Amino acid sequence: MSSEASIHPSQKLSKRGLRLTGIVIAVVLTAVVVIGLITRATQANTLKTWTQEQAVPTVSVVAPELGKTGPVLDLPGQLQAYTRAPIYAQVSGYLKEWKTDIGTPVKAGELLGEISTPELDQQLQQARADLASTKANADLAAVTAKRWQAMLSSDSVAQQDVDQRTADYAAKLAQMKAAQANVDRLEAAKAFARIVAPFNGVVTARDTDVGALINSGGGTGPELFVVSDIHKLRVYVQVPQRYAPSVRPGSSAVLVVPEYPGREFHAQVVATANAVNTTSGTTLVQLQVDNADNTLMPGAFAHVRFNLPVDTTALRVPASSLIFDNAGLRVATVGAGDKVAFKKVSILFDYGKTVEIGSGLSAEDRVIDSPPDGIKDGDAVKLATDDMKLATEDTTAKPHEKA
Repeated sequence: MSSEASIHPSQKLSKRGLRLTGIVIAVVLTAVVVIGLITRATQANTLKTWTQEQAVPTVSVVAPELGKTGPVLDLPGQLQAYTRAPIYAQVSGYLKEWKTDIGTPVKAGELLGEISTPELDQQLQQARADLASTKANADLAAVTAKRWQAMLSSDSVAQQDVDQRTADYAAKLAQMKAAQANVDRLEAAKAFARIVAPFNGVVTARDTDVGALINSGGGTGPELFVVSDIHKLRVYVQVPQRYAPSVRPGSSAVLVVPEYPGREFHAQVVATANAVNTTSGTTLVQLQVDNADNTLMPGAFAHVRFNLPVDTTALRVPASSLIFDNAGLRVATVGAGDKVAFKKVSILFDYGKTVEIGSGLSAEDRVIDSPPDGIKDGDAVKLATDDMKLATEDTTAKPHEKA
């Protein structure tokens, strides 16, 4: 009997099952390998796509807006009395007495002080004596001339003698008038021994005392008193040339002084210099503020705030969108194809969080807010959606809590 005939049928089935099992295992292993390779390729492609997407920065864009309110121009100013008169001596002598001290309200013509003028008094007495002498001489010459004219009608005297007497009277009369003028001059000077207030106001300075030697200086000597009218005050402000056209007579302003924090005083522009100071590049503006209660003090400094009109053509963007580097002041915008386009701009006014752009932007531009570092002209960017912005804000506002 042959060997195949001697194999039992169950043994044949067992070999066939082993062979089938081996085939199945090989197929499974092949499928696992293929699936692994496909998975790895898919993950590699996904990673590549994600990496490329991450390489394109995501930016937030804002649209330039027109301003709703005008800028506030805050400048330092100086308060001055509406009228201020330093009082100088016009006669020499010694101060006899003073009647008013600093802070005293005075009326026009009220006595401030009086100067003792012994030398002037003697000059005035001598002038009056000279006047009396010349008057007597003039009276005598008048009588003499009248008599000689009477005698001329009877041919008792010559015409030449009459003319001499008449001329002598005219000379004596002129001497009397000169003496009278000298007396009037000294009496006018004597009147200046009384120092009076030139107008209603308050004494803001007294720089003399009883017994002090007074020299008539004609404005060059020391001030004896200073009288100031402070029911209104003048405010002087140096306004930059850029804003000078917006600050015209009739414009209003608000004053703030350090001694009254939180309190505002309203002033009005009454005049401008209409000229620019070549040194400072500013123009002088004069304002007027009521001070009926004497709250404000002349000579004090104040902050003057002008509410400038709205510029209907100027656009505003966030201050965080500005880029200042060696290329100058610029903003990054998103142009065609979502690519970066830099634009040079100029600033009209800085509001802190926002700035007013004078040139370089249009209302249709998409300005990148807080542009990423290293961004370049022509770089591709991805615009952030509202959901991404909210997610970023939530992440910034609240740190993740541990589970």
